[in-house]
Amino acid sequence: MTTILLTNLALSAALFAALWAISVCIRDPSFIDAWWALGIVVLAWATFAQIPAHGPHALALTALATAWGLRLGIYLLWRWRKHGVDRRYEKLSAQAREQFGLGFAAFSALWVFLPQMALQFVVALPMMLGQLTTQTTFGALACFGLALSAFGIAYEAIADAQLTRFKADPTNAGKVMDRGLWRYSRHPNYFGEMCAWWGMYAIAVDSGHALWALPGPLLLTFLLTRVSGAPTTEPHLRATRPEYEAYKQRTSAFVPWPPCKTY
Repeated sequence: MTTILLTNLALSAALFAALWAISVCIRDPSFIDAWWALGIVVLAWATFAQIPAHGPHALALTALATAWGLRLGIYLLWRWRKHGVDRRYEKLSAQAREQFGLGFAAFSALWVFLPQMALQFVVALPMMLGQLTTQTTFGALACFGLALSAFGIAYEAIADAQLTRFKADPTNAGKVMDRGLWRYSRHPNYFGEMCAWWGMYAIAVDSGHALWALPGPLLLTFLLTRVSGAPTTEPHLRATRPEYEAYKQRTSAFVPWPPCKTY
């Protein structure tokens, strides 16, 4: 297990270093969001290639991670190519320069790529560790995890597709997306992502890696609810969408729920 994890870490570090060099050349680290997902696919297959036997847990986790990572990674890459530099990274770059005197290369390495590499590796723990088992039977918990993860991947994809179509319509400029899945949750895409990874964690638990895999879904949940998910999108929406505050009051943050009728 240690050898496989260290090999994966070395591979991840090499790829992140190469991508950092590209970000310095183009003066934009925004594409790292796409690599957050696509790098998971690389780690999934790197693990799969190193294990001697491919049991049902390894097959399920590799398939789920690949489906989740390719769908999200290609979507985020498309969004970056369409919209250009992410305003979050522009703000962070200016902050690093003004407060700490960091140039772009140092900012990109220390504030973007190095943290993302560490976070990605921890989040991927259930998927990597869950493959490292000699079990040949897929227990009830693993079946539940497979269903939950597949549901989450599909739910997140539908939410992203609905939001993309909404934004593509010029008549929706300045409006709040409160249709489809977004009627029942302010962040249905993040809810789907959490389901996908808690489902993969359930498979890892069934494979016998409950403790060491737990930091993965816990960290992802913390990031989406407290750091890089809702906390970075909602202030901008409140400032640019006059109707957003009312939408926030009547709509559940993450778990889908019927809107509150008092608003």
